[in-house]
Amino acid sequence: MSDDPSAPEELAAFDRRMLEALICPRSHNTLRYDAERQELVSDSAGLAYAIRNGIPIMLVDEARVLD
Repeated sequence: MSDDPSAPEELAAFDRRMLEALICPRSHNTLRYDAERQELVSDSAGLAYAIRNGIPIMLVDEARVLD
């Protein structure tokens, strides 16, 4: 591992810990990360929260409703 905190593996480790700490603002349950769509998915609420520029948009009004 590199000493550079901006190295990709360092950022990936930080992002993973951050994402694991987030919960759905509607259901208060944990979220599932969908890497392909760059979303955090709340199966219990039926919502998917977009991740834009590395920032999760945790607003129910902006979440995508799952089919």
